[in-house]
Amino acid sequence: MVRFGPSGNGDLFYEQGFKDSEQAPKWLQSLGLSAYEYSFTLGRFITPQKAEKMRLEAQKHNIKISVHAPYYINFCNLSEQSQENNVKYVLNSLRGVRAMGGDSCVVHVGSTMKLPREEAFTNLEKSFKDFLEVYHDQKLDGTHINPETMGKFSNIGTVDEILEICNWDKNIVPCFDFGHINCLTKGALKTKEDFVKIFEKGIDKIGFDKINNCHIHFSKIKYGEKGEIAHLTFEDDVFGPNYEPFLESIFDLKLNPTIISESKGTQPQDAKTMADYFKSLK
Repeated sequence: MVRFGPSGNGDLFYEQGFKDSEQAPKWLQSLGLSAYEYSFTLGRFITPQKAEKMRLEAQKHNIKISVHAPYYINFCNLSEQSQENNVKYVLNSLRGVRAMGGDSCVVHVGSTMKLPREEAFTNLEKSFKDFLEVYHDQKLDGTHINPETMGKFSNIGTVDEILEICNWDKNIVPCFDFGHINCLTKGALKTKEDFVKIFEKGIDKIGFDKINNCHIHFSKIKYGEKGEIAHLTFEDDVFGPNYEPFLESIFDLKLNPTIISESKGTQPQDAKTMADYFKSLK
């Protein structure tokens, strides 16, 4: 089943008088949506009591919960303090999504810190694999880590880099952010075939199951010479990518990802637009 939903609540949620994320599952179901990404990006984690309420509401209203780990993670930094923080942030995020009844945690894996890219990636591999030992010791198997493709050239997160990371453990499943990919390729995502090529590369590198169940972020994003500048809405007619060829590729390949809208302020509406278009393809 392909699921659609927003990252966070969006402006419309608050404009309609809702105040708390615990109200989001019922509201999203009323819009015809079935996914929701909860943000830990600023390092604030959920209490056990609120997590249980979210779990019950999500279960009641058929909403699949995912989370986004804090932005402060950088597995390229080998300092003891950085690695301690990396482990803490990701483990807390994984525990949080599990408590809410979800199984996917999106992670920005790191910045090159002006190191040569190959050296930065080697550092990342060492520290990430050290983290995986802790992850397995904590018996978190089955709760997926979703490294995200990134939109700035200074970050680790090209499609090839993310696919390589996904080969390090059976529980690592990609998060394809197609707005970010479009930034790094200077607007190259235009046709259905452009998206198909990415998915087919993934199937070849990490297998159909991981691509079939991948996590996806989708939005239009303004970009410049260094990559990503700002998230936009579907109303923008300058920057891409467009959702129609993307969804047609999903439909043709018979994939079943969770698709999260990261549009600026209009996440629920744009998620609904995608859900409706996808239904029209059947």
